[in-house]
Amino acid sequence: MTPFIIIGSIGLLVLVISLVVGDVFDHFEIGEGALSGTALGIAAVVFGASGVFTHSSDLDDVWVYVIAAGLAVVTYVAAVLFIRKLAASSDGAPVSTVGLTGICRSPITPAGGEVSLDGPHEIERRLAYSDTPIPEGVRIRVVEHTGTRVKVVAE
Repeated sequence: MTPFIIIGSIGLLVLVISLVVGDVFDHFEIGEGALSGTALGIAAVVFGASGVFTHSSDLDDVWVYVIAAGLAVVTYVAAVLFIRKLAASSDGAPVSTVGLTGICRSPITPAGGEVSLDGPHEIERRLAYSDTPIPEGVRIRVVEHTGTRVKVVAE
């Protein structure tokens, strides 16, 4: 049971490092993202956990390792595919909000404030600023889009 605990612990360490620092294998161009630190960490944790659980069911050691390795491989492939899908969805072209209308959710000043926009891709509030103060609840129009902030004017 000790090898499963050690491998699971190492996997957890790799997973935490990959999530905090970034994927540790990003610099290696192996199979267009086939090698992922996050997926390796997940697979090692699953290998360790499934090995511990199957070891407690009194199976032969060979079957414990086969089951743990099989679950780890399936989990690794699923994690890589999921990570690729997430990366592809987040790399889309940014949508311009210039011209959209909305409403002030807090007072807008040159220093900032929040607005909700009426666009089809707008489901959250955005940080906004204006050359002149705009009170909360007033309808606005976006005149400039820079990064995550928008410049607005009262309608």
